[in-house]
Amino acid sequence: MDLTHRRSVVSFVHRGGRMTVGQARAWERHWPRLGRQVRDLPPGPLDAAAWFERDAPLLVEIGSGMGETTSQLAAADPSVNYLAVEVYQPGLAQLMLRAENLGLTNLRLLRGDAVDLFRDHVEPASLTAVRIFFPDPWPKKKHHKRRLVQSEFIALVASRLRPGGTLHCATDVEDYAEQMLEVLSGEPLLRNRFDGWAPRPDWRPVTKFEARAEVEGRVSRDLIFERA
Repeated sequence: MDLTHRRSVVSFVHRGGRMTVGQARAWERHWPRLGRQVRDLPPGPLDAAAWFERDAPLLVEIGSGMGETTSQLAAADPSVNYLAVEVYQPGLAQLMLRAENLGLTNLRLLRGDAVDLFRDHVEPASLTAVRIFFPDPWPKKKHHKRRLVQSEFIALVASRLRPGGTLHCATDVEDYAEQMLEVLSGEPLLRNRFDGWAPRPDWRPVTKFEARAEVEGRVSRDLIFERA
C-alpha cells in the first residue's frame, strides 16, 4: 500500500497559537515523560509497553483537540493504554493539564502526522481500537481530498487493528458522514457493527463543539466498524 502521496496532501493544518502560562508549565512538567514527536520516533514499531510501563490493550485516538473528550475517556477506562495523536501544541498541553487534574496514568501523547505514525510505527494487528472524532471536515469541495477518512488511510488503519478491534468515527458534517460510511463500508477488512449509523454511545462525552452543532441544527453521526 502506497501512502507516500499523503506527505504532500495532508489532512491537517499546522495551526498557530501561543500556549497559556499554565499550558507552558504543563508542557515543561509532563511532555518529557508523556509526549513524543512522531518525526523523532526511532525506526520501527513503537514500544508502547515500555513507554506506558505496562502491557495493556493499546487504543489510539487521532485528533484529540483540546483534550476535553480524550481525558474523560482515558479516565473512564484505566485498563487500556490510551495514545492521543494531535498536531496542535496548545491542545496537547491542555490535555496534559486535564490529565494532571484527573491523575491519569494510562495516557501518552504524540505530536505529528497520524499517517506517518500508522505507516511507520504501528505493527499490524496490534491495536484494540482507533477513534477519529470530529476530524477537520475541509468543507470546500476542492479540499475534500485533504480529509483524513479516505480509502487508503482506512485500509492502513484496518490492517493495524487486531481481529475484533474497533474503528469508531464521528462527525457532525453530513456529507463527511456519508463519505465515512462509504469508505468504511468499502474496506474489506472491516464490518459494520450496526445497520448504517451506530447509536450515539452514552460513554462518548458531548463536547462544547458538538453541543453547538446541535443548537445550529447539525446532527452528529457515529460509525463503529470492527476488524473482521
